[in-house]
Amino acid sequence: MTNTPATTHNQQQATNRKPIWLRLLFLMPIVTFLSLGAVFLVGLGRDPSEIPSALIGKNVPQFDLSPVQGRSLGLSSKDLSGDVSLVNVFASWCVACKAEHPVLMRLAASREVPLHGIDYKDAPADAANWLDTNGDPYTRTGVDRDGRVAIDWGIYGVPETFVVGADGRIMLRHVGPLTDDDVRAEILPLVTKLRQAAGGGAP
Repeated sequence: MTNTPATTHNQQQATNRKPIWLRLLFLMPIVTFLSLGAVFLVGLGRDPSEIPSALIGKNVPQFDLSPVQGRSLGLSSKDLSGDVSLVNVFASWCVACKAEHPVLMRLAASREVPLHGIDYKDAPADAANWLDTNGDPYTRTGVDRDGRVAIDWGIYGVPETFVVGADGRIMLRHVGPLTDDDVRAEILPLVTKLRQAAGGGAP
């Protein structure tokens, strides 16, 4: 039996009419790719300092770190209570930390609030040389050689700075290098407010 042109046309139409579920199956990878791309683009345009911290209002994670080479005072969670304090996460290899460092030195010189440091994934000699060369603004420094403590703090990168209340609770997280404006407008007003709420004054 010979197929007529009409028969051949109908067969081609039947072939082209694939089930809807099959067509959707082919579209799924495209839709998934476009969705992930949209999320990525939104993330690129977002200010990392606006990323919320799940630890705000909670006690600092339990940790106990040895001091940076050449220093005698390490840093642990028990050191972060009794007075409002700052914890700055830094590294000698961090370019942004170099830009931030003079701000920390001025803050330390003002003696307005204790400033402690967590040295993140650094070689011991490099961290010591960094502080010896650029100045050491920290009252206490702890070495987080493998980055495990930073994970508990929810660190995305360095530098990051936290304001810790006298009761040992994290009250603010600042992502990226601090500026003098950040210190004046954000950090010190919160330190004052927390001290007043705790019934204390300046150190």
